[in-house]
Amino acid sequence: MQRILSSELTHHVGATVRIAGWVHRRRLLKSVAFLIVRDAAGLAQVVVTDPAVRAAVESLPEETVVEVVGTVVANATAPAGVELAEPTVRPLGPPAVPPPFDLYRPALTATLPTQLDHAPTALRHPTRSAALRISAAAVAGFRAALDARGFVEIHTPKVVASSTESGANVFALDWFGRPAYLAQSPQFYKQLMVGVFERVYEVGPVFRAEPHDTVRHLAQYTSLDVELGFVADHRDVMAVLRETLAGMLAEVAARAGGALATLGLALPGVPAEIPAVHFAEALKIAGAPADEPDLAPAHERALGEWARREHGSDFLFVTGYPMAKRPFYTHPDPARPTHSNGFDLLFRGMELVTGGQRLHRYEDYLAALAARGEPVEPYAGYVDAFRHGMPPHGGFAIGLERFVARLTGAANVREVTAFPRDLHRLTP
Repeated sequence: MQRILSSELTHHVGATVRIAGWVHRRRLLKSVAFLIVRDAAGLAQVVVTDPAVRAAVESLPEETVVEVVGTVVANATAPAGVELAEPTVRPLGPPAVPPPFDLYRPALTATLPTQLDHAPTALRHPTRSAALRISAAAVAGFRAALDARGFVEIHTPKVVASSTESGANVFALDWFGRPAYLAQSPQFYKQLMVGVFERVYEVGPVFRAEPHDTVRHLAQYTSLDVELGFVADHRDVMAVLRETLAGMLAEVAARAGGALATLGLALPGVPAEIPAVHFAEALKIAGAPADEPDLAPAHERALGEWARREHGSDFLFVTGYPMAKRPFYTHPDPARPTHSNGFDLLFRGMELVTGGQRLHRYEDYLAALAARGEPVEPYAGYVDAFRHGMPPHGGFAIGLERFVARLTGAANVREVTAFPRDLHRLTP
């Protein structure tokens, strides 16, 4: 008899079926016992009246893996309106050692550090696994939206020879006796691949050795990177980002409806045109000093509230960041050279995406490095490609965990990360 999932039981009323999963909960009443079995698709209720089967169920702690064969019976009060009757229950392994928290309760009551210490079992809780399902659906939507627009997925090195990609600190390692570093981003490589495919994207880990200990930072996170050629300026990049976000949210709706229901979430709409403000105007809206070089988290929150109030949007572009706060490869605004053709996208008052137009002429790279007092040699393999013809191009990067945290309303990005890596955590 082929195993079926709990979600399929409604199609087999009156039939004898086989399910398998984990003992989610046992409710032992005087005349009847209820066994709730959890599998990848949800929960199934098993009604036990036979004394011998009841004795077997009583000996099975929560999280023991079992197989159940029984008859599917309609019952409006049971999960999904069906249950299994007259069952036989067979353990598929030894009795489980219960985890240090109850997975059958609607919410995990353990502290977040305890959950993270016991992540392999904490992630079994429906609310924790729901966030990961949303994450998986968002990545599928990211890929689908870009594939439909002629982008090619690439895979770039995560170990690099120099620590030159951004101002962030790096993790050093030994590479056969030579110094090497974990990549802070695929930025250089995705730009170079524009010279091959014109439009590229990547889903992969990035590493930041910054000693942040906040609810929004991780030392390793998943970056959704995009780069496209033959742009007029950063606004072409912003348009692709808007379409990508819409595709991601559409796929979450299509693939993760159950997860959204578990978390009680309604997805935000993506405006046909996401509102945008220049950095100088953003400072005024946020009540920040006019000479502020960047937006602080409090400024981002104020801007998020403004976007919601004035435009009914959870998303807001801030354009024209000062060149001094952007990487050397950023293209300046021709009309205001001290400002950039770069942008951030705020999602519900938090920076989610950084992007912009890049330089594409070899001489401009030499000048940009010289202006910052940087030698060319560490960047030679990257900069040299621009001698051989590169189109005007730009791109962006979305932090996946931060996106899912904002989407789900999680207070800490670690709540939506399976096995977070940060200042303090290298295990499990």
